[in-house]
Amino acid sequence: MNRSSTRLFPVPEDQQGAARSWIDHGERTPMKPRPASSVVLIRDAPVGTEVYLAYRRGESPLGVVAFPGGSVEPNDDDAFLWFGPSPAQWAAALATEDHEGARRFVVAAIRELFEETGVLLAGPDPSSLIEGTRHPDWMKAREAIAAGEKTFAEILNKRGLGLRTDLIKPLSAWLSPDFAHRRFDTRYFAAAQPVNQEPTLLQSKGVWGAWRWSAEEITRRGTTTLGDEVGQPNTASRTLDEITVPAVELILEKIGSSRGCIAYLSHKRPMKVFSPRLVESEGEPRIQVECSTATEGSEQRGR
Repeated sequence: MNRSSTRLFPVPEDQQGAARSWIDHGERTPMKPRPASSVVLIRDAPVGTEVYLAYRRGESPLGVVAFPGGSVEPNDDDAFLWFGPSPAQWAAALATEDHEGARRFVVAAIRELFEETGVLLAGPDPSSLIEGTRHPDWMKAREAIAAGEKTFAEILNKRGLGLRTDLIKPLSAWLSPDFAHRRFDTRYFAAAQPVNQEPTLLQSKGVWGAWRWSAEEITRRGTTTLGDEVGQPNTASRTLDEITVPAVELILEKIGSSRGCIAYLSHKRPMKVFSPRLVESEGEPRIQVECSTATEGSEQRGR
């Protein structure tokens, strides 16, 4: 049976002022959310299913430690060779009637994954995927996209590559709480690590990135182990819920309870839109999330 529960999460440090003002002075008209996409890159390992997490500079709505992702950009409307579900099919999967908007979410997801990790879900035909993206030319391409010197479409079209949209699976949609000064409508996707592709940090922006065993991170979420390993001023001595957003922690829970990469990716799940609310608990602002208690497989095996 699919039951729901109410969970409370801390308000990020950079949003404490806005949250307190919202509580003290009453609700106002929230900012319009900007579209964004994030990709949960997963793989099977001897201990269980692992995910790729990275440190994000600045005040990212995806969290200080998060999955690869970012805002939808105007160039995501460019023409691409396209393999996999059509934009109309993606709109249905993402529970929206906006076909163009759904296409942008998908393009942004694949683009951000490539820019931030070098993992490229693209190939010359519907059944092929490019192998090996560690060559310096690929890093130059990533840097050019990040600097706005080249578009993602230019990089792919020059090489005769099309987007393999069949290799990502929709997970959920998250709206930023009403009080946030920067609000986002983020669509989360999942993808298996491609054969012969390994994530690497962007040379100009990367700080920390690593594969993490999902079940272990959930088991020790009350400790500061992960934050200390990342070793940044805004991660050290902080617990999982203090360096991630609720979406990241809840997705880690689901992956941690899955039977493996294939089982998680093939699990049929409705597109749920999460709309976290600001509440006051014991005198402190908290983010309240209504979430499902259903698992998506059996527990992961131990070390």
